[in-house]
Amino acid sequence: MPYAPHFPVMLRTDDGVRINAAHTPSTRTDLGIVMAHGFTGSWRDRTARRIVHVLSGYGGVIAFDFRGHGRSGGESTVGDLEVLDLEAAVRHARVVGYSKIAVVGFSMGAAVAVRHAALRGGVDAVVAVSAPARWYYRGTKPMRQVHWAIERPFGRLAARVVKRTRIARGEWDPIPMPPHEAAALISPTPLLIVHGDRDTFFPLDHAHQLYAGAREPKELWVEPGYGHAETAATPELIRRIGKWISSNFS
Repeated sequence: MPYAPHFPVMLRTDDGVRINAAHTPSTRTDLGIVMAHGFTGSWRDRTARRIVHVLSGYGGVIAFDFRGHGRSGGESTVGDLEVLDLEAAVRHARVVGYSKIAVVGFSMGAAVAVRHAALRGGVDAVVAVSAPARWYYRGTKPMRQVHWAIERPFGRLAARVVKRTRIARGEWDPIPMPPHEAAALISPTPLLIVHGDRDTFFPLDHAHQLYAGAREPKELWVEPGYGHAETAATPELIRRIGKWISSNFS
């Protein structure tokens, strides 16, 4: 499938990290959609490009690699300093000329999107897909594998070699505000939480905890048969998300 044309750009965060990004314009010129990928992902991945292509039917899209991922600099802090990366992408969307900004995050990117809206603001809608509600969750096998990659030297080496993901050593200090607490600070910005009932990383209680922590306006979609994050997202689901975003700016 031919994807919509995109224009690479290099951004810089407030703490000096270079962020590799791309802008995909749309026929709708007032709405910018910033896409935040999941852990070990990249805007260059086929799944991400497919999502950007669909979202570009609803607004221009800024997609980027978080620090420590793909062609961006720095090291991943797995959801903490990534707020600065997202802020750089949102700032670029404003510079391009978009007057309305929506953020669509997946998994780690969803947690970052929620925290960014709470701590930084400056966005007009937030979509959190397959988001964790709390930190240090080890209740599923995939999440135990993720923690092994983050916490063990050999795990970090494997992530660097296999996934091109450079992970910072050491623990968080201080521990970032968890997404379910940050969700309470987003209002009056609309928040959409999307979660699959077949998510093998984060079970549905994460979505319900995130939703319970948020204030209106908020919405929760529990998707039957949907797995986790970008790889399981169908074009139909992304179109529904695009329509939800558009409905907030009609």
